[in-house]
Amino acid sequence: MREIALIIRWALSFLAMMIVSFQVALAAQEMTEYRLDNGLHIVVIEDHRTPAVTQTLWYRVGGSDGPPGKSGLAHYVEHLMFKGTEKFGPGVFNRTVQDLGGMDNAFTSFDYTAYIQRISADNIERIMELEADRMQGLLLTEEDIEIERLVVLEERHTRTDSNPGALLQEQMNAALFLNHPYSIPIIGWRHEIETLNRDDIFEFYRAHYAPNNAILIIAGDVEPDEVLQYARTHYGPLTFNPDIAERQRPQEPRQLAARRLIFQDERVSTPYIVRDYLAPERNSNAQREAASLELLAAILGGDGINSYLTQKLEVDVDIAIYSSANYSGQYVDKNSFGLVVVPAESVSMEEAEEALDRALDEFLQEGVEDSQLRRIKKSIHASWIYEQDSVQNVARRIGQELTIGLTLEDIRAWPDILQSITSEEIMDAARRLFQLESSVTGWAMGKPKS
Repeated sequence: MREIALIIRWALSFLAMMIVSFQVALAAQEMTEYRLDNGLHIVVIEDHRTPAVTQTLWYRVGGSDGPPGKSGLAHYVEHLMFKGTEKFGPGVFNRTVQDLGGMDNAFTSFDYTAYIQRISADNIERIMELEADRMQGLLLTEEDIEIERLVVLEERHTRTDSNPGALLQEQMNAALFLNHPYSIPIIGWRHEIETLNRDDIFEFYRAHYAPNNAILIIAGDVEPDEVLQYARTHYGPLTFNPDIAERQRPQEPRQLAARRLIFQDERVSTPYIVRDYLAPERNSNAQREAASLELLAAILGGDGINSYLTQKLEVDVDIAIYSSANYSGQYVDKNSFGLVVVPAESVSMEEAEEALDRALDEFLQEGVEDSQLRRIKKSIHASWIYEQDSVQNVARRIGQELTIGLTLEDIRAWPDILQSITSEEIMDAARRLFQLESSVTGWAMGKPKS
């Protein structure tokens, strides 16, 4: 009994320490917001636990913002941004970051392009100077463009053309979106990448790379006033672009017919089914629908062995060896809610899809189990707390969410909104979502080698 008491005492002590550490992590992060006269939006996230800082510059332009017939421009420009400027020649940016012991990276999504550096806190001004310089000072030769075209094409070959799952998802997006440019791959279609030229690059760059189309996130061991001083010095002189306006993208019409794909590739060793539904995005001052869908995805496929689809397709009957659900509302426009089912070896694709449809129908009849919803909410809250321990993760999430049109008030409110969602709201969202006419079902199957 004494040993059990000691174990319990140790466990309670450990839990108390963990709670204190979470409180310290949360208290360590203060957010301050500024806007320069040229329109640059700045958010400073203070975290003084380690003498390091992350700078991320987010542009409100992504793979879905290019002109028709020129797919992949945003991603291509992202690559070329490392080529150099008149002030800092080719390779200077990367070499400087490396010489200072830091790291740098960049990425492009459908809705934004981001550039990130992590460096010791005493070098933050140098990194801000470098990043600000290439916002409007990019220089490119024809050789730069041709060399990087080969790099981009190889990236497409490696990440998409050599990956049957990526190819299927590319085809699924092309079928799900009848009118919206989310139907176009971020990296671009190969035949269009091959034709992009220097004029295309600079027209896109000058149209979108401006302080009034960007958000600067500085996170780490910094003082807000000091960051603002550096920002005024290095970002402040950059030119406001009066031609930048709210994004006007083609929107989806009412969808009237379910679509189906059969994707055959000899590299698919295990057949599987993917179902994507057109789903609403997360909007400023209107986040409850997205929160309901996030919880719905967790209920159906994100709760481990307790997931509804796992129970219905894997535990109760031996229909599937794997099932999942996924959703993210972090998009500017409507996106997708996805389901995946991998049939058991003796189960046909037809039988697996019929079982999926039955399971969804049963869920709509049975509703949400209160105990599962409570457990999922606790898990989501714990994950949010854990995230606070990484200032890089916090900065990335805040950058993503600001860039899609949310505000800091929306971001602060999100955890409480998730906790306040009712089972009735989740079921209402599910009934609106699960409309076959707004869906695409894909079968991924192998085929004999020729």
